[in-house]
Formats: sequence, structure tokens, C-alpha cells
Amino acid sequence: MTGSPRIGIDLGTTHSALAWLAEDGDARVEMLDVPTVTAPGTIGAAPLLASFLYLPNANEFANGDLTLPWGEDRASLVGELARERGGQTPLRLVSSAKSWLSHAASDRRGAILPVEAAEDVTRVSPVEASTRYLTHLARAWDAAHPEAPIRNANVVLTVPASFDPVARELTAEAATKAGIESLTLLEEPQAALYAWIERMGDGWREHLSVGDLVLVIDVGGGTTDFSLIAIEEEDGQLAPRRVAVGDHILL
Repeated sequence: MTGSPRIGIDLGTTHSALAWLAEDGDARVEMLDVPTVTAPGTIGAAPLLASFLYLPNANEFANGDLTLPWGEDRASLVGELARERGGQTPLRLVSSAKSWLSHAASDRRGAILPVEAAEDVTRVSPVEASTRYLTHLARAWDAAHPEAPIRNANVVLTVPASFDPVARELTAEAATKAGIESLTLLEEPQAALYAWIERMGDGWREHLSVGDLVLVIDVGGGTTDFSLIAIEEEDGQLAPRRVAVGDHILL
């Protein structure tokens, strides 16, 4: 890989993912297979990372049980096994951290998760939980592409259009803590529209013209976003611009 990689990250309520633009001839978008511990001592890889954080007790796992290609963290576990263990011991499971980032009435930087935690659990903040998901994705990228570390990449990170300024700031803070240095936040409904345009190829212009309004309904794993996007003209090209956003809806 030459130059600075261009990476897109979807930090989701229930699943997260990382895609990147490969330019070896025809430019194409590829998904990163993210390694996770699928069972003690076993690693699997899949394009989706379950956005769940499990905080085990000190003796729950043996040395080597949680080893990933970049090392081992016996104090926490991210991914599908975290969700499975959390189903058995919910007082140790952090879920919906993204929703807590948007909860204006809560201390979003405070160690409040899990809300109902076991006595020996050291709670984490919504920002810290988000940092751990992004750190997992960043380390997975660096392990797969050591010649192009994520700190040198241009990263686009999606956020709900209904996120308030504080939630956006905290999301960017989590990305910085995960080692992402060049960051652009993109609203999720706009990202969905861009993806539709890319899949349609030149044919998208047959469906949209200047002055059109497009309602994008983004139903995710934990939140739903409504965005009204106007199709405008900029430098002779059609350009979408978000003109209205619905309330933040939790599922």
C-alpha cells in the first residue's frame, strides 16, 4: 500500500466495522476482517465487531485465553464472546455505549457502566467503552497493514445525525484516544446516501435532480435517524446537503 490509506469506520450501537479504499488498479472499497476471541484460546475474524465490552473477574480466564495478534488484555473483552459472556453475567457487560454518549442527563465522561455492576467490577465511562471498540478496530488494522498504520490514515467516522455537539466531541475524543490522528465525522444518513450513490453508479442522476428532497431513514441496531437532504448544485455538480434532522430515537 502506498500513500495514506483512506479508512471509514462505523461505530455502531450493536456492531462496528472498518472499511478502506484499495487503489491497486480500480479503486474499490474493502471490509476489514476483524480478529476477536470467539472462545477462550480461539481467534476468529469477521467484518463485524460486536460492540460489547465484558469486564471479567480476575480468575475467569487463564493466561493466553484472550490473546489476539497484537497482545492480550485480561481486564476486558470486546466482541461476540463479550456479548455471550455478558448474557450469562449481565452485571459485567457494557452495551449500548453509543446511546449513553448521547444521553445528555448522564455523566458521559463518568464511570457509570455497567449501570448495575457486580461489586468487584471497575465501571467505565461511555467514552472509555467507545475508545476500547475503536482501539480494537485500530489494532486490527495495524496488525493487517503494518506498513500503513492507522495513525497515518485519513479516517472518516460516522455518527448519528441527531448527536448533539457534546456527543460528537466525545466520539472524536474516543477516536483520538484510540490512536486516530486525522479524523472526519460524517453523519450516518449522509453516509447511507453516499453509499447508495456509489452503488447506483452514473444511474443515480436519473433519480435525483437539483431541488429534490431526499428523506433518509437509518434504522440501526440501537438508534434510528431521520435526515432530510436537499440536492443542490455546486461547481456544476450535484451536491447533497442535510437540511433537517429528526429527534434521536433509541430502539
